[in-house]
Amino acid sequence: MVSFWYRGFIPKALSVVAPLLLLLGCAAASEAAVPNNFNSSNIIRSRDIISSGCNLFQGKWVVDSTYPFYESSTCPFIDPEFDCIKFGRPDKQYLKFSWKPDSCNLPRFNGVDFLKRWSGKKIMFVGDSLSLNQWQSLACMIHASVPNSKTSYVRLESLSSVTFQDYGVSLLLYRSPYLVDITREKIGRVLKLDSIQQGNAWKGMDMLIFNTWHWWTHKGNAQSWDYIQDGSTISKDMNRLMAFYKGLTTWARWVDLNIDPAKTKVFFQGISPTHYQGRDWQSASSSKNCNGEQLPLTGSTYPGGVPPEVEVVSRVINRIKKPVFLLDITTLSQLRKDAHPSAYSGDHSGVDCSHWCLPGLPDTWNQLLYAALVM
Repeated sequence: MVSFWYRGFIPKALSVVAPLLLLLGCAAASEAAVPNNFNSSNIIRSRDIISSGCNLFQGKWVVDSTYPFYESSTCPFIDPEFDCIKFGRPDKQYLKFSWKPDSCNLPRFNGVDFLKRWSGKKIMFVGDSLSLNQWQSLACMIHASVPNSKTSYVRLESLSSVTFQDYGVSLLLYRSPYLVDITREKIGRVLKLDSIQQGNAWKGMDMLIFNTWHWWTHKGNAQSWDYIQDGSTISKDMNRLMAFYKGLTTWARWVDLNIDPAKTKVFFQGISPTHYQGRDWQSASSSKNCNGEQLPLTGSTYPGGVPPEVEVVSRVINRIKKPVFLLDITTLSQLRKDAHPSAYSGDHSGVDCSHWCLPGLPDTWNQLLYAALVM
């Protein structure tokens, strides 16, 4: 069951042969063309700033002795792949950092307050194993606030849930690595960039938190489809950044057609970075990965810069008519080269520089989610 989530969990960095100029040139010929006058600062103005002058996602990591929010040994929801302490990680300093925005104070997560605000509601994470990471983090953070509250925990292949029964709050996880559909045809498994029938399962939620990207880079045995369909054209492969853009545009249309903002809040978890290439953070060894890293980078910028998929997310979300809040976690997560499971990822062999230890960085993602709801 769990192995299906993690199949190919250590992808090599995607080589983008055709950068965004090509992507935009191709997209301009379609109805989903992106305006040439787009300014990415629009995303910051409309999604990142909660109150006047407050950009939650621009800041730095500081030592904080009050962290972590919980102990992994007391949370019943953590997968072995994220339970770094249990599987032998010897250092603990990575647990003692909190995110400090430059222009405002980030409210500390309050699990009881969260439960009261969302009493009787259903909250669904939709995406890949990074959604799993964040879903389990939120469940642990809430559980730490109400450790004696009655809960139910159901873990299935496509749909899992944690319900805090005393409050009627359900945290659901729907597995959809691409957000768009994969169907089985006579020719094999087809990734359909313009189909999103599985979206029927997302209706009726009070909050939706979407995520996708990592599986778009998978190739070889880690790839979960045989063909890719773009409109009426079926091919063995295409530029992955372009495919991501088209698939995400289909998701954006689904949001505009199906979301009632009076009933459902929608979030998109920004791109979660990997740390397989030491040169990205100016390591002395270009072959170094995250293994052995014990401290975050200082400052508020990442030497490796912003990956092109971040621009795709910004452009697509900017075009959505319904309100979607971008949890712009990329840069703050890039600074945390120390926060991956690395060699302490359950019984997996190799080094995991894609996912994150729990407790750890996803707790900050959820603290930012909480801030977006209460500020």
